[in-house]
Amino acid sequence: MRDEATAFVPGHITGFFSAHPASDPTTAGSRGAGLTLTDGVEVTVEPAADDTSTVVLDGETITVEPVETVLETLEVTARVEADSEIPLGSGFGVSGALALGTVLAANHVFDRQLSRNELVTIAHGAEVQAETGLGDVVAQAHGGIPIRLEPGGPLVNKLDAIPSRARVEYVTFGELSTAEVLSADTDQLSAAGKQALSNVVEEPTLLSFMYASRSFAREAELLTETVAGVIGDVTDADGQASMAMLGESVFALGTGLSDAGYEPNVCATHPAGAFLK
Repeated sequence: MRDEATAFVPGHITGFFSAHPASDPTTAGSRGAGLTLTDGVEVTVEPAADDTSTVVLDGETITVEPVETVLETLEVTARVEADSEIPLGSGFGVSGALALGTVLAANHVFDRQLSRNELVTIAHGAEVQAETGLGDVVAQAHGGIPIRLEPGGPLVNKLDAIPSRARVEYVTFGELSTAEVLSADTDQLSAAGKQALSNVVEEPTLLSFMYASRSFAREAELLTETVAGVIGDVTDADGQASMAMLGESVFALGTGLSDAGYEPNVCATHPAGAFLK
């Protein structure tokens, strides 16, 4: 057993997706595409001082169901302390990052000797079971601009990627409940997601991804008035922007939001997946 270990997990913005439920959460998930970000979450795990696990995010003790599930699966009790550059509940994959960072660091601290695919499968299944996400974990483990061609964890899914890098700007105006969206009728959403994926597979470029993302947000009827207004402002400034799934947030390539008069957070696509520091 080690004293502690720290993992970094990139943030992830989903541009579009289709939902694919299954009785086994490790094979359930989504198809779709997104951007991993150099802004992310740093997760440090150490053995718990008593028999109770705790999760602290940016100095505040919180309850994160996927993290609890990960620790129970590994049969450990730990203190999990995370520092996040991205907002929780706003479409940037924070819950997935917490689950993935925890499983990577805990495996090292408690010497569980599991493979990377086994660890990612545990984190993915935990997030699906909690209804906090369907594809963030596998994307965050991969890095870059991943295209999720099949649902599920790394033992069953199939990934491709857009071979590019980009400056990314983003602004957020609040939270949307992933669980509420995923528990509702997702037929229309999934139909829009499948069409968007088909378009990007046919033309795997950043421009195609942005077009598909905007179309998906509109066809899935997920746009809020605020988000639609910001995307319109970026379009008027000759930029490319769309909605981060699932949050009341807008992301843009290059200087799209800056050119439209906003003061965004600025980062870039992350060239690699999650890693132990």
